[in-house]
Amino acid sequence: MGINMNQFFKNTALVFLFVLVSCKVFAQKLTTHAVKKGETLESIAKHYKVTPYSILSFNKEIKKGEGVKPNTILVIPLDAKASDISTNSTKVVEKVEKAEDQEKPIGFTSHKVRKRETLFGIAKRYRITEDDIKRYNKELYAQQLKKGMRLQIPKYRRVEKKEVVINEADFETYTVSPSETRWSIAHKFEITLDSLLVLNPELSKSTDYLAEGQSLRVPKRGGVVLEEPNYVSYKVPAKETFYNMEKNFGIKADELMKLNPEIKERGGLKEGMVLRIPQKKKDPEAVNTENFIFYEVKPKQTEFSLTRKFNISWTELVTLNPKLIGGLKAGMVLKLPKNQTGDFEVRNALIVDKINLIDSINVVNKPKLLFMLPFRLDKLNIKDRKTVAKTIQNRSSLKVSLGLYSGALVALDSIKKLGVSVDVKTLDNQLNINTTRQILTEESLAGYNAIIGPLDAVSLKEVATKARMYDVPVLAPAPAKINEQIPNLYYTYSSEEVLRNRLLSYVEENRTNQNIVVIADAKNEVVKKQILEKFPEAKIVTLKEEKKNVAINIDGLTRLLSEDVENWVFLETGNFKIISSVSSILNSSINEEVMVKMFTTNKNKAFDNDVISNSHLSNLRFTYPSVYKEMSSNSFTRMYKKRFGENPDRYATRGFDITYDVLLKLAYKNNLKAVSQEIGVTEYTANKFDYESTEAGVVNQASYIMCFQDMSIKELTGEEIKDETKK
Repeated sequence: MGINMNQFFKNTALVFLFVLVSCKVFAQKLTTHAVKKGETLESIAKHYKVTPYSILSFNKEIKKGEGVKPNTILVIPLDAKASDISTNSTKVVEKVEKAEDQEKPIGFTSHKVRKRETLFGIAKRYRITEDDIKRYNKELYAQQLKKGMRLQIPKYRRVEKKEVVINEADFETYTVSPSETRWSIAHKFEITLDSLLVLNPELSKSTDYLAEGQSLRVPKRGGVVLEEPNYVSYKVPAKETFYNMEKNFGIKADELMKLNPEIKERGGLKEGMVLRIPQKKKDPEAVNTENFIFYEVKPKQTEFSLTRKFNISWTELVTLNPKLIGGLKAGMVLKLPKNQTGDFEVRNALIVDKINLIDSINVVNKPKLLFMLPFRLDKLNIKDRKTVAKTIQNRSSLKVSLGLYSGALVALDSIKKLGVSVDVKTLDNQLNINTTRQILTEESLAGYNAIIGPLDAVSLKEVATKARMYDVPVLAPAPAKINEQIPNLYYTYSSEEVLRNRLLSYVEENRTNQNIVVIADAKNEVVKKQILEKFPEAKIVTLKEEKKNVAINIDGLTRLLSEDVENWVFLETGNFKIISSVSSILNSSINEEVMVKMFTTNKNKAFDNDVISNSHLSNLRFTYPSVYKEMSSNSFTRMYKKRFGENPDRYATRGFDITYDVLLKLAYKNNLKAVSQEIGVTEYTANKFDYESTEAGVVNQASYIMCFQDMSIKELTGEEIKDETKK
């Protein structure tokens, strides 16, 4: 890990202290208080032995200097001095609950708590909430759940959902075309996403995946009805004019009055009138992800908020979405031009709202996290420093685990400073499937919000399969490949396929007239075909591969290089000898007439071999896709160095980024799956995350384009090429 020996053992002791003991990280204990008539902020603070400022920091809606209104519910931070009022806090909770309109139970069931049962598991078993249990078992407000407790479980009336009856005569079968999504199909047939799911219950609710050629049930578009004029209703707003309606809907005043005689009878357009407006037919073939992006309207959104958000006029929005004539409704799927800009992000043609996670933290959420990593305590003798150092050097899994966990500890410190309490447990699975199975037998996974680890694929699959029973996300902190779809398994490392597509898209988007040359060995034949599919005019360099050597025709390669335009050379191999030879040949070919830039879709370990010249790579502006970017000094590095005495390596950095990302998402909304779908891309010290459900599981789609420049490595965005073109 690059730590000197004395400092290393000091740091290792700290890490193992956390590993051996299940630890809890508490930011601050909280309670609630219902304001009574006559109470002030100062009197409440005095009662709880805290400062008014600390109460204001947890209740942003209360302004300093303003009074507090009766019946306002305040979040009160407690410290050690407030221990003497802990019993009183229970009474406060009771009063708050009584003030709410609670559903009354129709009876109760007695439940005896068994060993290792959790409140979460009991609530899930009886299909009620944890608050429902606490409400009728007041002792749970003051103490933890214990074996042998007798609980009163409330029973409520359950209204069974009516079965949706579908008349097949009103529907037809639609075949999914390439590039189509659920949103584009819903828009094409003018239904909501929820309606599409009702019509097609076989569609997965945990993934948005659609396969080309898949059959879906949709409303019929054909028949006699569609041959007649198609109208929609329009409610006249205040100050509406004939001119404005002609501009927005393309209908003249005389035609409008023929369709709506009440206009003439009432002496013109009146606010509140409901008019018939002819709806223009749309070309359904134009609705696809090649031309448009899509947005699902949220509750309480208005015309003004949408036009400001999308930087588009209401007239343009109605032109693209004629159904808006009938009014804006939550659940509508709207289309916009693919190049539309505004305060939003686009994921798979769907617009997602930007959310600042740090500003959106809810301190009431208390994430429960489990780390399961191979610290190999069975192989280490902490008292023997030389043996420990040698073991760490020889075992990469141990080096990775210590790096990831040390970074995670800094993330826990950071989230604590934001006021979030985290319950953490750390277990050593010893890189052994039998140890992992023993842990799963002894440890209840119910109640955890996320599990980070293990590293090995066999144990990872075992843990994810067990955790799936409780809908607990499992994050793979290192590259892993499991040939089976496990919907709760999150691959934090972007796959080779994702990285390859990222680079090919980057080249395609930024290419103008460059000459493309492809050099690939036999093991990368599939990759070569993918490059040729994107760039069919590319030139191919043939390698002569023998058992021990690989020969490159130098003259043949240099003849393929153009003197008129820049040369972009793809090098696809895992052989460091080929990389060394090709980079040397290309570097020597650069002159005033010949410009060369080298790419690869897979920067594997062979590119880091000592025989390869970084000077050559820099001259060739070697460009590649990467899961992480080079990190400069920032607040994380300073915090890490202060705690451990050394700068973090990339494993520690990744451990921080993965853990901090998970904790922020859980602190925002205690559901990692829902938050990941809602917020889109998140980025931290040197890693970014954009989780998407696929056939393989939940895969991180985010990556960087990195480039060797001036003997350093820099991130590329595409703007650099545009600047070079301008010059």
